[in-house]
Amino acid sequence: MNIDKIFENNKEWVNSKLELDKDYFKNLSEGQSPEVLYIGCSDSRVTAEELIGAQPGDIFVHRNIANMVPNTDLNVMSVIDYAVVHLGVKHVVVCGHYYCGGVKAAMASQDLGILNPWLRNIRDVYRTHQEELDAITDEEQRYRRLVELNVQQQCINVAKTAEVQRAYKKRGLKIHGWVFDIHSGHLIDLNVDFETILEGIMDIYRID
Repeated sequence: MNIDKIFENNKEWVNSKLELDKDYFKNLSEGQSPEVLYIGCSDSRVTAEELIGAQPGDIFVHRNIANMVPNTDLNVMSVIDYAVVHLGVKHVVVCGHYYCGGVKAAMASQDLGILNPWLRNIRDVYRTHQEELDAITDEEQRYRRLVELNVQQQCINVAKTAEVQRAYKKRGLKIHGWVFDIHSGHLIDLNVDFETILEGIMDIYRID
C-alpha cells in the first residue's frame, strides 16, 4: 500500500459512511458493546473484520504472531480481562490460519533471536502432540495440523484464566477455535468443546 494514499483512502471511507448515515460517527463515538473477542494472527493477509463481515463496534480484536495466548503476555491477558469483565463479551474466538509464518518458523530448527521465546510456545504444542504430528508423513499436512493443534491449545489457555472461568459460571461465556483457510477463503470451525476443556483442566486450573 502506498503510504501517501492512506489519508485519501480514509477520506473516501468517511464520506461513504456519512452518505449512508449522517450520524454514523456520532453514534460510533458513544461507546462499544461487542459480543465477540477475536484473538487472531497479525499476518497481513488475515484481517479479522473483513473475513467475518464485521463492522466497527462488532468485535473486540487482539492480534499477535500465531494467535497466541501465553499467560506471561500481559498484553493478551489484559485484553481478555477487559473484554470479558468490562465489555461483557459472550464469545471468545481464537482464530488461526493455514500457512501461518509463525507456526512454520516454530517447525524449523533455527535460531530466530527475539522470536525464540515466543515460538517456544508453539514448539511446546508440537512436543505435546509429537507422536501424532511425526506420524504425518506429508509435511504440508503436518504443518496444517500443527496450526489446528495450536488453536486448540490457545483455547485451553483462554479457559485457564480466572476471568473466563467466572464468566462461564455466571453467564455461559463460550470459547471457539477457528482456522481461516487462505486457499479457499473459508473459516473452519474446529468445534472446540469448552465444557470438555474445562473438565480436563479444572482439577489443576480451577480458580474458585
